[in-house]
Amino acid sequence: MRSYLTVSGAAALLLLFTGAAPAVADAGADRSFTIEDSRITESSGLAASRAHPGIYWTHNDSDDGPYVYAVDSRTGKTVATITMKGVGEPRDVEAISLGPDGNLYVGDIGDNLNGSWDHVWIYRFPEPKELRDATVRATQFDVKYADGPRNAEALMVHPVTGRVYIASKNEDGGGLYEGPAKLTTGATNVFRRVGEVPWVTDGAFSPDGKELVLRSYFSARGYVFENGRLGADDAVRAPIQRQAESVTYTADGSALMFGSEGEQSDVERVDVDGGNGGGGTSPSRGGDSSASSAGAGSDGTGDVKGTTLTGVLVLAGIGFLVFMGRRRKGN
Repeated sequence: MRSYLTVSGAAALLLLFTGAAPAVADAGADRSFTIEDSRITESSGLAASRAHPGIYWTHNDSDDGPYVYAVDSRTGKTVATITMKGVGEPRDVEAISLGPDGNLYVGDIGDNLNGSWDHVWIYRFPEPKELRDATVRATQFDVKYADGPRNAEALMVHPVTGRVYIASKNEDGGGLYEGPAKLTTGATNVFRRVGEVPWVTDGAFSPDGKELVLRSYFSARGYVFENGRLGADDAVRAPIQRQAESVTYTADGSALMFGSEGEQSDVERVDVDGGNGGGGTSPSRGGDSSASSAGAGSDGTGDVKGTTLTGVLVLAGIGFLVFMGRRRKGN
């Protein structure tokens, strides 16, 4: 999704208020890095490679074509460009996830008019064994939601069951949608709402599938995930970025990697609690625990709206921008 003045301006002010610094790449894999490729200006999804340590798969938002890029976290440089063939013209690619079957799943699921398309698409192809530019044949799946069209930016493949989930995006809170046990071609794959979520720009399962992290522009939340349903949740520590669009776990589960859109966009590492390489660690918590905002017995009105502090800071930032704009006009 493209940047808006209020979002990018407020983010810039929040960076100033919190003293956060841009990510700086270092020599190690899975550290914070900057995407150096001038072609990648709207990195909208992120997935850690399991076949190639330290490599992250990403893609642009709409108007780019059927391309997926492999970026080395050690250098920030693109080491492979994959061109998908056998699919239609992508409309609004928003997410990417790696399944337990070794396939990459690309979500062409964005709909900025929030219901203008009666179906969206998922593309699937095997993660390349070699890192080099290549054209690969991808499988295209037609997707519809049981309760009608909607906008979405988050697609997550469960690392154990292989089931695909989509989180819709809505300012007043979206839904978590569960796909069929197995995606099929030649028929529509219907995704059904199984939970309530906040405003979401991306999400990621932990390597063991027991945690689901969902992020938005200014915050993130972690959910216990069991038997295909959301459980207890609480805030996850996340960086303030100019346009927060993506998140993935490192392949070993020791950290979360948060990405953003824009030229030379930063990908920032946040270690998980007790992260020592195991897949069963929990996200770094940035707030107090609460009952699930999406599970049974909770309406989730507090958590779905986000934290009060974040809202105050965002409104203050927007107000400051408006004030400065009027002041300049007066001069």
